[in-house]
Amino acid sequence: KKRMTDAGVQLEEYHLLHWYNLGSAAKLDNRTHRKLLVVDGRIGFTGGVGIADEWDGDADAKKHWRDTHYRVEGPVVAQMQAGFMDDWMETCGHVLDGEEYFPKLEGKGDALTQMFKSAPNGGSESMQLMMLLSVAASRKQLLLSSAYFVPDDQTVKQLVAARKRGVEVKVIVPGPDIDVKTVRRASRARWGPLLQSGVEIYEYSPTMFHCKLLVADGMWVSVGSSNLDNRSFQLNAEANLNVLDAKFAAEQGRIFEEDVKKSRRITYEMWKGRPLWERVEEGAANLLALEL
Repeated sequence: KKRMTDAGVQLEEYHLLHWYNLGSAAKLDNRTHRKLLVVDGRIGFTGGVGIADEWDGDADAKKHWRDTHYRVEGPVVAQMQAGFMDDWMETCGHVLDGEEYFPKLEGKGDALTQMFKSAPNGGSESMQLMMLLSVAASRKQLLLSSAYFVPDDQTVKQLVAARKRGVEVKVIVPGPDIDVKTVRRASRARWGPLLQSGVEIYEYSPTMFHCKLLVADGMWVSVGSSNLDNRSFQLNAEANLNVLDAKFAAEQGRIFEEDVKKSRRITYEMWKGRPLWERVEEGAANLLALEL
């Protein structure tokens, strides 16, 4: 931190702990989980990647996570800049405006794109609603990658309903190599109805899996920071890039299937036959997750 500030970097900490906000536990639990990098107001990067040693490689070692990040240009970059500005204003109260931050942007490519945001201080449930509507609108196929997959009852209900109307549903989640073991336990506790309905669940094997992806019917894609869990839907400030484009969706589907090849499919029989001690741990973790 000191090296950056000494070099002239303006560095702010979101919801920093102070003596005067110790009583506001709820606000302290609200964090920004957005992954946004905007260069000169013209080029944007978003996805699941953070700035840490875990992202130095390409899932080529246990210490290097599997993730995907995206580079975009065009008018959607202004929406990304606005997402950064929301957090910046809340943190330090300064407004970023003018040509320096919001230059005139020409259209790029043919894909329809938007930066979709949610935050506890305004539209905290909009990300969940967008995800649920994407699931409800699907008619053929749903591909889901989630680093922290702890679906609530409504999400489980919608995924089961998708299977009942004939939608192929595939989900990739982390395997034993996960940074938060409690999340994996809570996730597995909720797989029963999904597996019974025919949802295919895969645990990524090589290393920690940190991707966040939804592809619906080979046309609609949502990527970014949001997981399918209560924290993303209720507590975090999140940002997802939504893309309506068959070519882009096909490429994401290809990458998804490459990840499937490196994953272990969990069947209902495997899940039902897990040891009692695992069920107890998962049940306890599930109760904790529901309280978040």
